[in-house]
Amino acid sequence: MDEPPARARRAARSGPAAPAGAGTSPAAGHGKEAGRRRRPRRHQSCRYPEAVERLVRAHPVVVFMKGSPAQPLCGFSNAVVQILRLHGVQDYRAHDVLQDPDLRQGIKNYSNWPTIPQVYLNGEFVGGCDILLQMHQNGDLVEELKKLGIRSALLDAEKDQDKK
Repeated sequence: MDEPPARARRAARSGPAAPAGAGTSPAAGHGKEAGRRRRPRRHQSCRYPEAVERLVRAHPVVVFMKGSPAQPLCGFSNAVVQILRLHGVQDYRAHDVLQDPDLRQGIKNYSNWPTIPQVYLNGEFVGGCDILLQMHQNGDLVEELKKLGIRSALLDAEKDQDKK
Protein backbone atom coordinates (compact mmCIF):
# COMPACT_ATOMS: atom_id res chain seq x y z
CA MET A 1 0.00 0.00 0.00
CA ASP A 2 1.32 3.44 -0.90
CA GLU A 3 2.16 5.72 1.99
CA PRO A 4 0.47 9.14 2.14
CA PRO A 5 2.67 12.22 1.78
CA ALA A 6 4.37 13.44 4.96
CA ARG A 7 2.09 16.48 5.23
CA ALA A 8 -1.00 14.23 5.16
CA ARG A 9 0.49 11.93 7.81
CA ARG A 10 1.16 14.95 10.05
CA ALA A 11 -2.38 16.24 9.57
CA ALA A 12 -3.85 12.85 10.42
CA ARG A 13 -1.79 12.69 13.64
CA SER A 14 -2.78 16.18 14.75
CA GLY A 15 -6.48 15.29 14.94
CA PRO A 16 -9.44 17.50 14.13
CA ALA A 17 -9.09 21.24 14.06
CA ALA A 18 -10.62 23.26 16.88
CA PRO A 19 -13.88 24.96 16.00
CA ALA A 20 -13.62 28.57 14.84
CA GLY A 21 -13.51 30.93 17.78
CA ALA A 22 -12.67 28.22 20.32
CA GLY A 23 -10.93 29.67 23.32
CA THR A 24 -11.48 33.27 22.29
CA SER A 25 -14.21 34.18 24.74
CA PRO A 26 -12.71 35.56 27.98
CA ALA A 27 -14.93 34.66 30.95
CA ALA A 28 -16.10 31.39 29.32
CA GLY A 29 -19.60 32.78 28.83
CA HIS A 30 -20.04 34.42 32.25
CA GLY A 31 -21.04 37.97 33.12
CA LYS A 32 -21.25 40.92 30.77
CA GLU A 33 -18.31 39.58 28.74
CA ALA A 34 -20.44 36.63 27.55
CA GLY A 35 -20.80 36.56 23.82
CA ARG A 36 -17.92 38.98 23.21
CA ARG A 37 -14.81 37.69 21.58
CA ARG A 38 -11.42 38.99 22.44
CA ARG A 39 -9.64 39.92 19.25
CA PRO A 40 -5.93 39.23 19.02
CA ARG A 41 -3.71 42.12 18.06
CA ARG A 42 -3.27 42.03 14.31
CA HIS A 43 -0.05 42.91 12.59
CA GLN A 44 -1.47 45.45 10.15
CA SER A 45 0.76 44.50 7.28
CA CYS A 46 0.50 40.69 7.42
CA ARG A 47 -2.56 40.13 5.33
CA TYR A 48 -0.54 39.94 2.13
CA PRO A 49 2.57 37.96 1.12
CA GLU A 50 4.42 41.18 0.31
CA ALA A 51 3.95 42.33 3.91
CA VAL A 52 5.36 39.07 5.25
CA GLU A 53 8.31 39.45 2.90
CA ARG A 54 8.95 42.97 4.26
CA LEU A 55 9.11 41.53 7.80
CA VAL A 56 11.47 38.76 6.67
CA ARG A 57 13.80 41.26 4.97
CA ALA A 58 13.60 43.99 7.62
CA HIS A 59 16.67 42.75 9.49
CA PRO A 60 19.59 40.36 8.90
CA VAL A 61 18.29 37.93 11.57
CA VAL A 62 14.54 37.41 11.91
CA VAL A 63 12.74 34.82 14.02
CA PHE A 64 9.05 34.01 13.93
CA MET A 65 8.33 32.33 17.24
CA LYS A 66 5.78 31.62 19.92
CA GLY A 67 6.28 34.21 22.62
CA SER A 68 9.19 36.62 22.85
CA PRO A 69 12.93 36.16 23.37
CA ALA A 70 12.44 37.24 26.99
CA GLN A 71 9.57 34.79 27.45
CA PRO A 72 9.38 32.01 24.84
CA LEU A 73 6.10 30.11 25.04
CA CYS A 74 7.23 26.81 23.55
CA GLY A 75 10.30 24.64 23.94
CA PHE A 76 11.31 24.90 20.31
CA SER A 77 11.14 28.70 20.32
CA ASN A 78 13.14 28.67 23.56
CA ALA A 79 15.80 26.47 21.96
CA VAL A 80 16.17 28.90 19.02
CA VAL A 81 16.55 31.83 21.43
CA GLN A 82 19.16 29.89 23.45
CA ILE A 83 21.16 28.96 20.35
CA LEU A 84 21.22 32.58 19.20
CA ARG A 85 22.21 33.64 22.73
CA LEU A 86 25.09 31.10 22.76
CA HIS A 87 26.41 32.69 19.60
CA GLY A 88 26.03 36.18 21.08
CA VAL A 89 23.34 37.22 18.60
CA GLN A 90 21.40 39.86 20.48
CA ASP A 91 20.34 42.13 17.65
CA TYR A 92 17.55 40.31 15.85
CA ARG A 93 13.87 40.81 15.13
CA ALA A 94 11.46 38.42 16.82
CA HIS A 95 7.79 38.25 15.87
CA ASP A 96 5.33 36.53 18.21
CA VAL A 97 2.97 34.58 15.95
CA LEU A 98 0.61 33.89 18.86
CA GLN A 99 -0.36 37.58 18.84
CA ASP A 100 -1.57 37.48 15.26
CA PRO A 101 -3.25 34.51 13.52
CA ASP A 102 -2.76 36.19 10.13
CA LEU A 103 0.98 36.41 10.71
CA ARG A 104 1.12 32.83 11.98
CA GLN A 105 -0.54 31.48 8.84
CA GLY A 106 1.12 34.03 6.56
CA ILE A 107 4.65 33.02 7.51
CA LYS A 108 3.80 29.33 7.07
CA ASN A 109 2.43 30.08 3.60
CA TYR A 110 5.40 32.28 2.72
CA SER A 111 7.99 29.64 3.62
CA ASN A 112 5.89 26.61 2.73
CA TRP A 113 7.01 25.26 6.11
CA PRO A 114 4.31 24.08 8.52
CA THR A 115 5.93 24.72 11.88
CA ILE A 116 7.03 27.55 14.16
CA PRO A 117 9.66 28.78 14.99
CA GLN A 118 11.10 29.88 11.68
CA VAL A 119 14.52 31.50 11.31
CA TYR A 120 15.57 33.80 8.45
CA LEU A 121 19.11 34.95 7.80
CA ASN A 122 19.50 37.84 5.37
CA GLY A 123 15.98 37.29 4.06
CA GLU A 124 16.55 33.59 3.39
CA PHE A 125 14.58 30.90 5.21
CA VAL A 126 16.98 28.72 7.18
CA GLY A 127 14.53 26.40 8.91
CA GLY A 128 13.15 25.74 12.34
CA CYS A 129 14.58 24.63 15.63
CA ASP A 130 15.92 21.29 14.39
CA ILE A 131 17.79 22.86 11.45
CA LEU A 132 19.24 25.67 13.58
CA LEU A 133 20.38 23.11 16.19
CA GLN A 134 22.04 21.02 13.48
CA MET A 135 23.78 24.11 12.08
CA HIS A 136 24.94 25.01 15.58
CA GLN A 137 26.30 21.51 16.16
CA ASN A 138 28.15 21.18 12.86
CA GLY A 139 29.56 24.73 12.80
CA ASP A 140 27.52 25.97 9.83
CA LEU A 141 25.79 28.61 11.94
CA VAL A 142 29.13 30.27 12.75
CA GLU A 143 29.82 30.51 9.00
CA GLU A 144 26.35 31.83 8.15
CA LEU A 145 26.59 34.48 10.87
CA LYS A 146 30.01 35.48 9.55
CA LYS A 147 28.42 36.15 6.13
CA LEU A 148 26.12 38.62 7.90
CA GLY A 149 29.05 40.34 9.61
CA ILE A 150 28.22 38.75 12.96
CA ARG A 151 31.08 37.16 14.84
CA SER A 152 29.89 34.20 16.88
CA ALA A 153 30.64 34.47 20.59
CA LEU A 154 31.57 30.78 20.45
CA LEU A 155 34.72 31.71 18.53
CA ASP A 156 35.78 33.96 21.41
CA ALA A 157 34.93 31.25 23.95
CA GLU A 158 37.01 28.79 21.93
CA LYS A 159 39.94 31.23 21.88
CA ASP A 160 39.68 31.67 25.66
CA GLN A 161 39.75 27.89 26.13
CA ASP A 162 42.91 27.63 23.99
CA LYS A 163 44.68 30.19 26.21
CA LYS A 164 44.13 28.09 29.35
